[in-house]
Amino acid sequence: MPLFKTRSAAVYGIDAQPVDVEVDLYRSGMAKDFTLVGMPDTAVRESRERIKSALMNSGFGYPNQAVTVNLAPAHVRKEGAGFDLPMALAILGAMGTFRGLDQHLAVGELSLDGAIRPVRGALSVAVCARDQKIQNLILPAENASEASVVEGVKVYGVRHLAEVVALLTKPETFLPGAFDPVKADPASQIAASGSGIPVETYDFRDVRGQTTAKRALLVAAAGAHNVLMIGPPGSGKTMLAKRLAGILPYLSFDEAIETTKVHSIAGLLPPGGGLLRTRPFRAPHHSISDAGLIGGGSGAPRPGEVSLAHNGVLFLDEFPEFPRNVLEILRQPLEDSSVTIARSAMTLCFPANFMLVAAMNPCPCGYYGDPTRECRCTPAIIQRYLAKISGPLLDRIDIQTEVPAVPYKELRAGEVAETSADMLERVDRARQVQTARGYTNSRLPSREVRKLCALDDSGERTLEMAMRRMSLSARAHDRILKVARTVADLDRSDSVTAKHIAEAVQYRSLDRNYWN
Repeated sequence: MPLFKTRSAAVYGIDAQPVDVEVDLYRSGMAKDFTLVGMPDTAVRESRERIKSALMNSGFGYPNQAVTVNLAPAHVRKEGAGFDLPMALAILGAMGTFRGLDQHLAVGELSLDGAIRPVRGALSVAVCARDQKIQNLILPAENASEASVVEGVKVYGVRHLAEVVALLTKPETFLPGAFDPVKADPASQIAASGSGIPVETYDFRDVRGQTTAKRALLVAAAGAHNVLMIGPPGSGKTMLAKRLAGILPYLSFDEAIETTKVHSIAGLLPPGGGLLRTRPFRAPHHSISDAGLIGGGSGAPRPGEVSLAHNGVLFLDEFPEFPRNVLEILRQPLEDSSVTIARSAMTLCFPANFMLVAAMNPCPCGYYGDPTRECRCTPAIIQRYLAKISGPLLDRIDIQTEVPAVPYKELRAGEVAETSADMLERVDRARQVQTARGYTNSRLPSREVRKLCALDDSGERTLEMAMRRMSLSARAHDRILKVARTVADLDRSDSVTAKHIAEAVQYRSLDRNYWN
């Protein structure tokens, strides 16, 4: 049987595409010659040496013939070491070790001794196998938990090449991995743990004072709005931001699948980890590059921080310290909930539906407007500092709130603040109303804004006065209406009233206090 074919998959973006691995053995003057075609990258080309050593050290030998390996389709670039295992199996099949493998898809990196190392994107590969109606998926044992989430595919986690051969020759002796809904589903995990909030999050009851800022974050969570916090150093901006993820609704199963895909491709899942159970919270340093934030790299683009924060929170501390070009490229993902990266080899689209939470000082020294500390910055320095945040970017941030220094009495007060569990209950109630409409309020289309945010005469006057006095843009006008709709949802009100508009306008007041 000189010609043999196995099936594998290559990951592009957050999805995987099927790849056929064809092996032909033939006699030639150059015995044991190895030819690899099909647009392989360096890691794939180097698999020749890994496969030879793995086959020899596992006791299967190596054919005394020339070997040609074709990765089809040939026009698509193949990257990564995940093709080691299917190529080794195809060579063994061509040597007559077992029969056809049409209903098996394999991925895995081989060590020189035949051990199988984990790969990235196992969840995407499992989805690909299901879509191609392939019954069996063979992959490294460390990746089995995440892949077993996909129904309709039997997942076999293996640790050695010899184990794979035993599986293919005596399949009745192996059982596929089972999907554990309690470990995989975030809501089930929370219920099983007996906790009212997702694991590994902070609680708002630990925050003293900052009533206005906590209210702003509650509104932001209820409507998935972007937030900017301004305050002096040590006022609690980072502390508040870290607790925001704990009051966001639990990841749905579909959201968990998509979020886990991104982290699997980036290689950030722990060994043996299944679905992500909590919403991601990403906090990159302000020295990050544009490629690190948006994604990119040589060859096939990789997801950046905006995609790793998909369905979660992207926290940018010291907001004006980020390079101007890095901040400006946030415009597309904030508007479209996705990011498109074009490279010479391919163009990929990554999801980027995140809540932006930014924090900054009011001036370089941090004490402009502080009643207890003197600011030593000149007006020109302050203006230059604030100008690092452009108007178009500021327009895309729905809520702006001040986070002043907490007075001593509030720090030492003994009253118990509202817990994250209580806030989460209110957020869930507001989100359920929005789910029935089909959109979160921050993503309402313009046609829906007019219908769902109809105002009475008092509301019209309040909004008109704010637009005139604060010189707000048309985008800011829509953002105010969306935030007002969220405030009304928290109040369980069917209509948007003047008091809801007034609160929403207050969340744009920093336009006047600082940038104007």
